[in-house]
Amino acid sequence: MYSETAGTRKTLGDVDILYHDGIYHLFHLVLPNHDFIAHAVSDNCFSWRRVENALFIGDPGSWDDSMLWTMHVSPNPHRPGSWRMFYTGLSRRDHGAKQRLGMAESDDLYCWTKAPVAWEDRRSALPYDLPGRPPQPPFKQDMKSCFPLSPGREHYESEIDEARNWVSWRDPYYYHENGRGWLLAAGRVNHGPIVRRGCVAVMEEVQPNKFEQRPPLHHPGLYDDIEVPNLFKINGDYYLVGSMREDAKIRYWHTEKIGKPWRTYADNVLLASGNYAGRITTDDKGILLWSFFTPGGADRQTGNLMPPPKRICRLPNGQLEVRTFEGFDSLVESEVPVEKLSPIKPVECQSARTSNDNSFDLDCESGFQCFALEEDLSCFRLRCHMKMMVEGKCGVAFRLDRESHDGYYLSLDLFKGVAQLRAWGSGPDGSGEETMQFQSLQAGYWEREVRGEVELQLIAYGSYIEVSVGGHVLLSLADQTFNHGALGFNLESGNLRVTNVQVERFIPPVQSDEHLANG
Repeated sequence: MYSETAGTRKTLGDVDILYHDGIYHLFHLVLPNHDFIAHAVSDNCFSWRRVENALFIGDPGSWDDSMLWTMHVSPNPHRPGSWRMFYTGLSRRDHGAKQRLGMAESDDLYCWTKAPVAWEDRRSALPYDLPGRPPQPPFKQDMKSCFPLSPGREHYESEIDEARNWVSWRDPYYYHENGRGWLLAAGRVNHGPIVRRGCVAVMEEVQPNKFEQRPPLHHPGLYDDIEVPNLFKINGDYYLVGSMREDAKIRYWHTEKIGKPWRTYADNVLLASGNYAGRITTDDKGILLWSFFTPGGADRQTGNLMPPPKRICRLPNGQLEVRTFEGFDSLVESEVPVEKLSPIKPVECQSARTSNDNSFDLDCESGFQCFALEEDLSCFRLRCHMKMMVEGKCGVAFRLDRESHDGYYLSLDLFKGVAQLRAWGSGPDGSGEETMQFQSLQAGYWEREVRGEVELQLIAYGSYIEVSVGGHVLLSLADQTFNHGALGFNLESGNLRVTNVQVERFIPPVQSDEHLANG
């Protein structure tokens, strides 16, 4: 998990990742100041090292002298061996109420130069001289430049006095195909219900570094904003990904040709709630989905972390599926023998070994029971097939205290296709009703192929927790409530058959969630 320094008000903001020569380059915001765009590097997507900050807000009088918001870095199609960063800027002149887009260029991904802008410094002149003051204005000026880019009134809300009294024009994403380039942005159409105007705005690159606005790429007519848009192509189909503030989810649409209607599937959510501002990047194995995760729910301004990426795959019917990042294979330290599952409570329940391939029949006639491995674990991967033989409740418990039974409880309804993860613990003695510590962390749903059974994978790595069903990532989150304990299968009034049980011990994270304090 990648985060900002603990013990301060700083936290991770929107992320963008570029893969080049075996290195993943992470560019991200630092909240709440938005003063600079940070840069970190990694060769495995797990351990990160901060390097030189990429970009800072402009000097007073510049178009971006208030804040920097979401960016996108991509190869420069007009100058091979170089890169462009399109980024969002806010100006003190209009109190940050109007978002604009700028560009910076780099030959090495570390040193960035802002492009000249058609912008005037309108601060009042000083009535006295300042010896040694740099030449003015405090930015590269070119009145023929198209930057900073602002929305035009023909298709979009463009003035501060419209609708919400601030202008959405942020989160750029550059897409290039067959010699043509388009710059996407989170914009708003200029008609319809106020909180339903969010769209994916688009500008076409008509000549190098010159963009002209076009009608919206997609306007669902449902959302206030479509944040952090992405556009990519798989097997001839185009996919458009965006994040919605209404429910803090990452969604997608698809079409077979740009210009045709964008359609949606019954389930177009890529990641469960809490994961936000999804960004895609391509490495030598395909397409990866990144995001930041907010442990605090609706408040996305504190305690954010960046989980490991997910691999995006296209199913035969065209739907997208999010799968576990294959890099976890490199973290396996050893396999944990699964020879016995023992009840953690002395009640009339049984655990019976049924074969020689790590298969078990678990019975619990009444009440709740957990059948646990003998060894306590912290960082691990569990794979198994679970099948309820009769109606009842089942799940997985992990990092469980064997005495208090405090830990994580993954409840699985194998008949309806529902997964719910909870942190269930005990407060200090004498704390009254607050003794019971119960947190619902995340929930997800899956489409059952066979009623009553499921192929399950559970990953616990540092504070990161991931649950996959049938190869599809269902839950993805971070939580630090429990870090070590028993691993086992929950059962309440039922019979559960667990087969093909495989447990692997991970090498613990080299970096803690707060590693940036010294790294």
